[in-house]
Amino acid sequence: MLNYAVQRLLQAVVAIFGVLTIVFVVMHLSGDPTLLLVPQDASAEMIAQLRHQLGFDQPIWVQYLEYLKGLLQLDFGSSVVQRAPALDIVLSRVPYTVMLAAGALVVAIGMGIPAGVIMATRRGSAIERLLTGIVVTGQSVPTFLSGIVLIFVFGVTLRWLPTSGSGDFASLIMPSIALGAISMSTFARMTRISVIDELGKDYVRAGRARGLSLGSVVVRHVLRNAAIPVITIAALEIGNLLAGAVIIETVFAWPGIGQLAIQSIQSRDFLVVQVIVLLISFVYVLTSVLADFVYALVDPRIRLIR
Repeated sequence: MLNYAVQRLLQAVVAIFGVLTIVFVVMHLSGDPTLLLVPQDASAEMIAQLRHQLGFDQPIWVQYLEYLKGLLQLDFGSSVVQRAPALDIVLSRVPYTVMLAAGALVVAIGMGIPAGVIMATRRGSAIERLLTGIVVTGQSVPTFLSGIVLIFVFGVTLRWLPTSGSGDFASLIMPSIALGAISMSTFARMTRISVIDELGKDYVRAGRARGLSLGSVVVRHVLRNAAIPVITIAALEIGNLLAGAVIIETVFAWPGIGQLAIQSIQSRDFLVVQVIVLLISFVYVLTSVLADFVYALVDPRIRLIR
């Protein structure tokens, strides 16, 4: 167990390091942010002075080493636009994104898993065809389009929900549904496949032969055994929800890290973008590692030994 945990931790460090390196290079190749910070009538001398103050006149490898040095000291640098610590700026937006991702995950799991179970146990029925159509639609429609449709129907036409902002619980409903739609479809499809696979095994037939109802067998035995692939999907979808929040937060003017990422990319605020990428990468890796350990809790036959 300990050796496995150490291996996974080292893999996580390498993965995060690789992502940060790629983002650092790509962002610095996108242009000089100094030109966005000076007035239009700024002289070449003023531009050069500001570039020197920000350290952008140094070779890129020097800037990279300085950035890594700062990370080792838990110094993430300061925003070149807002002139504030980059970490503080990102952390101020995190609660909004966590609320949105949590709401989307509730939608995805609360609707996806029951739909998958029904589709697996009611194959060939009208309700299975209906749910299949809903799942396919949720999987096919881009998040920005579903967000716009929700705004038009429930915000503009019916005026039931606010169209943007983060005022109260009502403002969280439409962004959560739009963000969780694709994940809901993923959960439904994976649950359906897993449950169908389990329904064909001997222990299910034995339980049915003893007089147990299909619902009882599914709830008491099948769902537990079908949970492993669903846990894998859940671990991946948490990271996907954070990444997908970039689009949804822009559509609904939700003040989370997704909206901040778009604003920072447009202004070439390198350090803020890198902190956001570091945070999302950390969440991806952490959820993946935690999923491996949850496997052993759900199914004791699994041993985390290598």
